[in-house]
Amino acid sequence: MSESVPERGFVQLLTPEGERVHDPDYDVNLSDDEYRGFFRDLILVRRVDAEATALQRQGQLGLWASLLGQEAAQIGSGRALRRQDMAFPTYREHGVAWCRGVDPLHALRMFRGVDLGAIDPHAHNFAMYAIVIGAQCLHATGYAMGVQKDGRVGSDDGEAVIAYLGDGATSQGDVNEAFVWAAAFAAPVVFFCQNNQYAISAPTDRQTRVPLYRRAAGFGFPGVRVDGNDVLATYAVTRRALDDARHGQGPAFIEAFTYRMGAHTTSDDPTRYRIAAELEEWRLRDPIERLRSFLVRQQVADQSFFDEINAEADELAAEVRKGCLELPDPAPETLFDQVYETPTAPLEQQRETFRAYSSEFLASGDETERSTVPRREGSRR
Repeated sequence: MSESVPERGFVQLLTPEGERVHDPDYDVNLSDDEYRGFFRDLILVRRVDAEATALQRQGQLGLWASLLGQEAAQIGSGRALRRQDMAFPTYREHGVAWCRGVDPLHALRMFRGVDLGAIDPHAHNFAMYAIVIGAQCLHATGYAMGVQKDGRVGSDDGEAVIAYLGDGATSQGDVNEAFVWAAAFAAPVVFFCQNNQYAISAPTDRQTRVPLYRRAAGFGFPGVRVDGNDVLATYAVTRRALDDARHGQGPAFIEAFTYRMGAHTTSDDPTRYRIAAELEEWRLRDPIERLRSFLVRQQVADQSFFDEINAEADELAAEVRKGCLELPDPAPETLFDQVYETPTAPLEQQRETFRAYSSEFLASGDETERSTVPRREGSRR
């Protein structure tokens, strides 16, 4: 079972019913346009996620890691980043990628298998998706130490780094090693943990006897727990932690208390380890509906605004589907192109062997015939 009632210290600025509350240490004062902007982000990333899930079910993606239920944690933290800050994601941070201006098709390319997820991390200050659990925390810490050594901390214009991880990753050695290094060198990095209650099928209480944010104290840096379904609180807490880091105050740990409404990935069956009543309990805390209620209560948005956003979401979903289906399959030989910056003799020998092997199929005509047959939408890859 997931943890249903958080302990004291839970930062919240928006109740599940959409009522605005205030916190003495964390608060925001946003314009109406900014509130509406948060809502737009939440709607659009959820729609992209739904479209990607549908594409996988139709055989167009090999796998998909859904963010359903975690939109507020990702949008709130993603919008707290400044342009100069660097983000190190897992394989589920589609919302953060959206905030950084990364094309949604980038993730679909990797999960479709047309490339290996390569991206220029400096184009959007967003690193490649990390498949190895927790490895990105070491990468983020090392990058943050570099920022520090380059003297790019200690002012309002300083740089900060954020590393995303799940609750399950806190059990990994790489993550704990990153904590040790970050603390020892006061690296300007924020560890943002989305506690979605399950490490695949293992609930959080199987991994820890204390709330995750309290682990940070053992490494010597502050930790805070925030309502991860509250986009305003997540934004406020992350902004504060990043600002502290950029001013040279060292690392911090944020536990965004949220819930994974869908499966761990599309290869997972969550009905085998959690009950429907738990899902319904969390459905009442939906991050989108609480912000919608707030906008209506405050008369910040009317029905025409919601209709406009829904229409934009429909258009975006159509673009994502069309773009995904039109992604070209790579030539098999390109498998060797990005192994090393400078090709080696053994690698070139492997390439030649593979080329000779492939030519046997081309000579038979089978491969040529298959390559000219258009793939039907919904067919298996």
